[in-house]
Amino acid sequence: MNKLLILIIAIITLQSCHNDNITMKESKETLIYPDTKRDTSVIDDYNGTSIVDEYRWLEIDTAEDVKAWVKDQNEVTFGYLESIPYREAIKDRYEELFNYVKLSSPYKIGDYYFFSKNDGLQNQSVIFYQKGLDGQPEIFINPNELSDDGTVSINLLGFSADDKYVAYAQSSSGSDWQEIHVMEVATKKKMPDVLKWVKFSGANWDANGFFYSRYPAPSDGSELSAKNEYHAVYYHKLGTDQSEDKKIFGNDNEPLIYHFCSITESKEYLILYASTGTDGFETYYKNLKDNEPITPLFKGFKNKSSVIDNVGDHLLVMTDIAAPKYKLIDIDLKSPEAKSWKEVIPETEDLLQGVSTGAGKLWANYLKDVTTRIYRYDIDGSNKKEIKLPGLGTANGFGGRKNDKEFFYSFSSFTIPNTIYKYDVEADSSTEFFEADLKFDPADYVEKQVFYTSKDGTKIPMFIVHKKGLVLDGNNPTYLYAYGGFNVNLTPSFSTSRIILLENGGVYAMPNLRGGGEYGEEWHKAGMLHNKQNVFDDYIAAAEYLIDEKYTSSEKLAIAGGSNGGLLVGAAMTQRPDLFGAAFPAVGVMDMLRYHKFTVGWGWVPEYGSSDDPEHFENLLSYSPLHNLKEGVEYPATMITTADHDDRVVPAHSFKFGAKLQKVHKGKNPVILRIAVDAGHGAGKPTSKIIEEEADRWSFFFYNTESPVKYIEG
Repeated sequence: MNKLLILIIAIITLQSCHNDNITMKESKETLIYPDTKRDTSVIDDYNGTSIVDEYRWLEIDTAEDVKAWVKDQNEVTFGYLESIPYREAIKDRYEELFNYVKLSSPYKIGDYYFFSKNDGLQNQSVIFYQKGLDGQPEIFINPNELSDDGTVSINLLGFSADDKYVAYAQSSSGSDWQEIHVMEVATKKKMPDVLKWVKFSGANWDANGFFYSRYPAPSDGSELSAKNEYHAVYYHKLGTDQSEDKKIFGNDNEPLIYHFCSITESKEYLILYASTGTDGFETYYKNLKDNEPITPLFKGFKNKSSVIDNVGDHLLVMTDIAAPKYKLIDIDLKSPEAKSWKEVIPETEDLLQGVSTGAGKLWANYLKDVTTRIYRYDIDGSNKKEIKLPGLGTANGFGGRKNDKEFFYSFSSFTIPNTIYKYDVEADSSTEFFEADLKFDPADYVEKQVFYTSKDGTKIPMFIVHKKGLVLDGNNPTYLYAYGGFNVNLTPSFSTSRIILLENGGVYAMPNLRGGGEYGEEWHKAGMLHNKQNVFDDYIAAAEYLIDEKYTSSEKLAIAGGSNGGLLVGAAMTQRPDLFGAAFPAVGVMDMLRYHKFTVGWGWVPEYGSSDDPEHFENLLSYSPLHNLKEGVEYPATMITTADHDDRVVPAHSFKFGAKLQKVHKGKNPVILRIAVDAGHGAGKPTSKIIEEEADRWSFFFYNTESPVKYIEG
């Protein structure tokens, strides 16, 4: 699938003690939480059903009383975390582990190769370029020079048709809002062009400028929480003011539609997409060479059909129409009706998760039981050949421009750090280009995939990672992470943070729940809308499997997930509070009755349904984490994480859920909200904040599962 579209559619003091184990806490003290009483309860009527919202006041995150409440919550949170005796030891150990060189795969633009590099502890990776493979690397853009606290991030969006200029996005404090700037590549001269109020956009150049997507300027002070409406594609001519930009593609009568675009390598066709949310979309095209009008290719929002490239007046399209695991078709624009389509890469039993072009070939990326397979084809789909990969894991990066003779791709798994390979197209061979050098020996650990049975009998795959020689005695601290939604695939990947868990005898488990896309659209649809409960059942069954197989026990088991995964954790802990010892809902969607009223939440309606619709209200209410908390229940120890600049899943979700959980749960298990300042949904987070947050997470995990943690000698 078109890479841009995939990106859009879709986001821890070492003390010397001879390695003795520190004793866990002997007792739990009840925390005193900030006051949440306000005479501001609101009663909403949902088609005759009255729902009381006593925490509506927490939705106004810019209000002074909310700011004070946030400050008070963080005082409780950090007071608690600072009392954990090995918190600083974990932070120092994670900093030591994290301090290694990280490199992205290089890619060729004109005479230059571009890549990003982080020396180890830099807050943001630095973008480099060099002339030719043997050239001397130079800093192209260093985001660390743009802010004192490292909260400004940079993303290169697109290069001009002649490779002379590049448009890049600049974002602050983790916000989805971006500014687009332009730079001359050879001289690194910054051009005067500045485009504001950009979200979910690339920069697709023709000869004189580029196409991009943005919103109208929001009302003053509302940009982090107000509903985003009237997304549209604009054209910016290089050297002009943004006020002169022309709207190319939008809908003035339908404010809740996304509008995106891409452009074929030949610059002959502009491809345009319209979507009501994060599921299906419409596809249009415009012949730029002949300046023809925008023409529909696929109407309706039921399916996903994205244009990979053109071959003359034929479009290569990856689609799920009559192919839930996807196929590649050739559409002759002179005869675009379905009966004239030609199959280039037919649907198979494995998921076709992406197709790219490069070196005059097609490169198909498949998932087979959630690990990558790469196949090379001639442009007409003939001469299929599997590319030998370094092992079973996740590979990314195949593809490029028509004249490229080599690519760089990355490969990783749960135990293999991200490694860069150079692939020679003619020789069909890979050579190692860059291997991460960090204090970790993959030989000490084992990763495996198991299949367990969910509530309705469906077999669900799950990866399990742990130290070799692990004793299955039900006493191992275990971290169960999942997502389960939006057609998102969770594949094997390496995490430096996870080493903290594994080297302390912990188990990492990652099931591939329904709602994801690991097995195609049918797998996705089995976990969306009225089928959403399947996702929670799959997750709960994963926990029960780990306990039944003696990996862990309820007291030692923690659940974790972010965004839609935060919803997953919230639903699981409210449905089965007895099953888990700790819970980590991060930036979660917790109020399922009002999620669509903030920023881009309306775009998730195709996935969840809307409480405004009687057909979906009861279903949403049945699992909404906020609305299923019950008085007097003992819930797991919970650390809720969110951020003050999260303008995707606004912090009100976590605020309201945390406030109610603190009020209703019984027992002494702590419920804390860790609210990051000058941070957003996760993208662009500086290294310093990552280290602090991961240290706090693992400290809370070990402390509340009463698991031994080693002192590590410096």
